[in-house]
Amino acid sequence: MAVVALTSTLVACSGGPSSSAPTTPATPTPPAANYSVGGAVSGLAGSGLVLQNNAGNDLAISADGSYTFSTPLASGAAYSVTVKTQPSLPAQTCTVASASGTGTSAAVTTVSVSCAMTLYPPRFAYVANNTSNDVSAYTIDPSTGALTSVGAAVAAGTDPDFVTVDPTAKFAYVTNATSNDISAYTINAATGALTSVGSAVVDGSAPYCIAVDPTGRFAYVVHTTGSTYAISTYTVNATTGALTSLGSAVATGYQPTSVTIDPRGKFAYVANSAAHTVSAYTINATTGALTSVGPAVATGSGPYTVTIDPRGKFAYVTNQSSDTISAYSINATTGALTSVGTAVATGTTPTTVTVDPTGIFAYVSNINSHDISAYTINATTGALTAVGAAVAAGSTPYAVTVDSSGKFAYVADLGTNRVLTYTVNTSTGALTSTGVLVSSGSRPMSIVTTH
Repeated sequence: MAVVALTSTLVACSGGPSSSAPTTPATPTPPAANYSVGGAVSGLAGSGLVLQNNAGNDLAISADGSYTFSTPLASGAAYSVTVKTQPSLPAQTCTVASASGTGTSAAVTTVSVSCAMTLYPPRFAYVANNTSNDVSAYTIDPSTGALTSVGAAVAAGTDPDFVTVDPTAKFAYVTNATSNDISAYTINAATGALTSVGSAVVDGSAPYCIAVDPTGRFAYVVHTTGSTYAISTYTVNATTGALTSLGSAVATGYQPTSVTIDPRGKFAYVANSAAHTVSAYTINATTGALTSVGPAVATGSGPYTVTIDPRGKFAYVTNQSSDTISAYSINATTGALTSVGTAVATGTTPTTVTVDPTGIFAYVSNINSHDISAYTINATTGALTAVGAAVAAGSTPYAVTVDSSGKFAYVADLGTNRVLTYTVNTSTGALTSTGVLVSSGSRPMSIVTTH
């Protein structure tokens, strides 16, 4: 009897008599399927790129390649990928294609991000005039490229050879080879006019070329004559533009004539004219101090100018005595240079080389053939291919530069004391003279533009 009673109690706890059909449990709702969102990035050279999905889920990108956001979305939910922060050092503009949609359970891998160098309308141009011992300033018409003088030229030291502008376009610097000093100026942001920053800074023996790093904190100067061939380092006062020496200079090769800094501010390069080499250095990001990157690398005969493309991938050196230009790839980690094939022919006595702000074209001024050579740059290898025949450029084209929009090129013609203006075909790189000749001071040797 006790057993029967217990059994009945158990049946009652089940909800009804044993003869009733059992209740089928409800089918649980399956969890929402998840899908990931991603794609690929191409053309990235700068640092600091940050992507977002649906205004959140920040994703920092440091290099080209595939990417995937960390947080998946439920099936049927929408996605929208945007750029939160554009890259800098160098400045780039990244755009998103196939940026939005609605996903299911399959991963979305088609959101592509393409990055290109940022272009800016040009504002001012500055020219160092070697024998009139001054600097000419001009405004630039961003539509036509036309130059208009900003009043009288401003005094420099004796024998100014090179002019440059810091990355903020607040300060300009000129090396004076015979007075052995560096002139510093503030730039009027509205007019482009220059105002001297106190007395020139004494800089040893024949300072010839100066470069400011892309952070605007350090400046580097090479000395082309003297018993010791070296590169000096200065800190830049962010408020006044004044230069302060960091002490002992670092040795270069024999008779250095040019210095340039890569767009990330990690490496410096010096062309050693009489040693037929180019030296590489790493830059201490905190102190600005230089450390040599192994032995100097061979160039052609009489290397005069070295420049780096805007992405920091390639270096180019003009060889005055062999009438060629040498190309090198840059190791992104060490800064070491590796030759890119054989040197390419230029005109006679190539002096300066510049790369346009897109990194697609290079231009060389040839002082004794009186012309400018143009080249396309292979984006993968850095190799140069000539763009047709060289273009006539006055009497003694000593320096060439391309403005920040990539639309105009300017040549300092030492022989005629003028600045020549060209339009740039942004598809082919070909130059066309505007026919406009603007007066400079006597023997213009260097030209720089700002935005």
